[in-house]
Order: sequence, then C-alpha cells, then structure tokens
Amino acid sequence: MITKNNAIGSDNITEIESNIILMRLQNTTDETLCFNYPIEESFIQFHFCLKGQLDFGFNEGRYSLAINEDRSLLLYNPNQRLPINLELKSQSSAVSALISLKKLHELFSASTHYIDFLTEDNRDKKYYSEGDVTASMAVVLSQILNFNLHPSVENIYLKAKVYELLGLYFNKPEEADIEQCPFLVDEDNVRKIKMAKEIMIQQMASPPTLNELSEEVGLSLKKLKEGFKEIYGDTVYSYVLNYKMEYARKLLERGNKNVNEIGLSIGYSTASHFIAAFKKKYGTTPKKYLQG
Repeated sequence: MITKNNAIGSDNITEIESNIILMRLQNTTDETLCFNYPIEESFIQFHFCLKGQLDFGFNEGRYSLAINEDRSLLLYNPNQRLPINLELKSQSSAVSALISLKKLHELFSASTHYIDFLTEDNRDKKYYSEGDVTASMAVVLSQILNFNLHPSVENIYLKAKVYELLGLYFNKPEEADIEQCPFLVDEDNVRKIKMAKEIMIQQMASPPTLNELSEEVGLSLKKLKEGFKEIYGDTVYSYVLNYKMEYARKLLERGNKNVNEIGLSIGYSTASHFIAAFKKKYGTTPKKYLQG
C-alpha cells in the first residue's frame, strides 16, 4: 500500500495498522516538494501544518487549498476518492494521519454524538473542517516528527502518539450556552470581559491583580471571575498562563531569542523559573522540545 511518493521518502510513511497511516513530512530545502499518495474514500484525512505552508490540489489541479502554519485540515468524502496531492513549501513541516471511518467509530464508540461527522445523520456525508493547532497538539506533533527510538518500539510509540493526537484534536471545549449563562446576554458585560482579557495579554509579563483588573474594566470581582470563566472556559490567571506558554513556544521555534530572553519577555525573573513552568505545561524542557 505504501508505494507512491515523490521527493519524500517512504520511510516517512508508517502503516501503524491496516486502518491507520501516519505521514511525517519535512522539507528542509529551498524548493517546493511534491507529495502524492492514493487513499481510499473510506479514510478520514487529518492534516497538521507545524511550520510553513501546505498546498493541497484537488480535481486534477483545478482547485487548491492552502494550510498555513499552526493550522489543521480534516477531509472526508465517502462518495469520492480524495487522493493526497500536496506541495510542501520550502522549510515546512507537517504531519498527516489517515484513519478509516470504521476505526474512528471504534475509538469513539461511546461518544459518537460528540463528533459531528460520526453521528448517524452525518456519517455518509462529506465533511471538511479547518482549525488551529493547539499548543498541546503541537508538542505531540513535534514528538512524532523528531522522535529517536529503536525500530522495535517505533510502531507502538507512534500508535500511542496518534491516539493522543486524536484525543487532543477532539477535545474542543463546548461553546458557552447563552441560555444557561444569563451573564452573556448583557453585551456591556461581555465587552468588559473581553477588555480584561486584552489587558492581561498586553501586560502578561507583569499582569495586574484581579482587584486592579476589576476596577480598570468596571466590573465587580465576582462578575469578572464568573464572566471570564463563562466566556473563555478558564480562570483569568490560568488563561494568561496558557497564553504565555504558547507565546513562549512560538518564540522558541523562531530561534531569535534564547531561553533566558524568552522567560524575561513573559515575566519570569530567572531562566530556571521559566523552564520549570514550561516543563509543567508541556512535559518537557524548552531545550528538549526544540530537539524533539
């Protein structure tokens, strides 16, 4: 089954099971690389761009779709084959997971109602979805791309990582239900909460206290905390911490600053404090994260 590929070696394609295929695509050249792979219509395609850009070609090149850095694409059409014809731009990297609909149903048999295209009404319809690559997903994708293990354990390691990636991909917090959250009906309150979020992000290196923040936006402390949790699904400081770590992760990948400089830029007085916070969030140190 693993036979067709142009410019990217077949060693970057792993058939984990007969119904799970993993592709690790990296282009370290200054040219655009082409990649073609035939796939049956019973497979759902998950594509993740970690760096640079992917261009997908459809209908024999008559239509193209670009997936940019830190974006994902899900494709499924049970009535038409969607062979993978993509261009991997210079200095780009991506991971693709191809999983049969049957396998995905097995994995999510107890919660198919939670995933739109697995519901009984939609399972025979084509499905397309773009989204962001979250910080947690980026760590797993980086591990998939850069692991260095003995060949005897590669398959089980990659299988575990694909499962972890799927779990993170579908772990999308539910939208706040306005009917259940009367606070959100008040547009002025919503505006103030959004203002609070912007203030915390702009001042993330030295954020105000919650009391200072509530005074600045004109909300009581109780309404600030409850409203923020309703809109963003997290506490104020937990949201800011996650934002800081994601910001730091992107700075690391750009390579323009060292660990100490990055830590200082987001409010850590020492590199050791930043490293400890990064490790707590992502399970690895900044240095090991870059090394994969």
